[in-house]
Amino acid sequence: MPYGRTQEILYELNKIKENTKDETFINKYRLLMETPVYVDSPLAISATEIFKKNDDLFDDEVRAEIESGDDPLEFDGLKFTRTAEESKALNEIEEPSIIISASGMCDVGRIKHHLKHNLWNSKNTILFVGYQAAGTLGRRIVEGAKKVKIFGEEIAVNARIEYIEGYSGHADQEWLMNFIYSFISKPKQIILVHGERESQEVLRDKILEETNIPVTIPKYGEIYDVEENQVKLEGRLELESTKRIQKLEIVNKVKVLRDEMTDMEGILKNEILTNEIKENEVDRIRVKLKEIEDIIVSIIE
Repeated sequence: MPYGRTQEILYELNKIKENTKDETFINKYRLLMETPVYVDSPLAISATEIFKKNDDLFDDEVRAEIESGDDPLEFDGLKFTRTAEESKALNEIEEPSIIISASGMCDVGRIKHHLKHNLWNSKNTILFVGYQAAGTLGRRIVEGAKKVKIFGEEIAVNARIEYIEGYSGHADQEWLMNFIYSFISKPKQIILVHGERESQEVLRDKILEETNIPVTIPKYGEIYDVEENQVKLEGRLELESTKRIQKLEIVNKVKVLRDEMTDMEGILKNEILTNEIKENEVDRIRVKLKEIEDIIVSIIE
């Protein structure tokens, strides 16, 4: 959760850790108050720095806090891990800690390493603060998977799994309806192109019921001509065009895998070269890498 949500979470943690005056709360949650917080996402760290440089754009409440001397995105115990080595070191920490990491749906990035090292431990809590798309690792965990595969290794899901929808980067139904109501001139047509089919259909019915505005939910490959007063279905993508889209999806997937391999290389390299990995583990990694290599060769062939 690189931008927006990370800063919201830091803002809430700052209020808890530095602005809570309730002694009963402080005593009850003393461990939380003293727990260090690590932001482990280079993009989230960069985004936080941008937020701090543009504090004049904050709302009145936050600006008032800044003027009183309280940085809403800074508090005792907050640390930023920029390098792969610093990220890896988090998995060696024995003290209680909060790790904010990306990607939000757990398919790529440093979060996968944290899940591999912590998902099996019943003492840990994995807290999701955003939408988990169908087919992603995050979605499988949220839906109650007992085991998941991470870097080819099967990991038991023993940690406590929690999910807060309120921090999603996506507008909910109420916000979307408010957006529609805000138009001075009512839209002639609404096209829903994002979200899962079931949610789209519920929103469509809500819009029709409350505004009587026509709603279109395009199907994969459909082509529409958006005219001034109507949205007209012109046809569907030809097979060749569909194949091109599929090819582009493969290219994008390769890019994702490349980034993931680069991240994994940075974390593994230091462990292997400093003899932190046992010999039998080195052998296992060699076997797994050979399997990956064979799969890549078979794809190319």
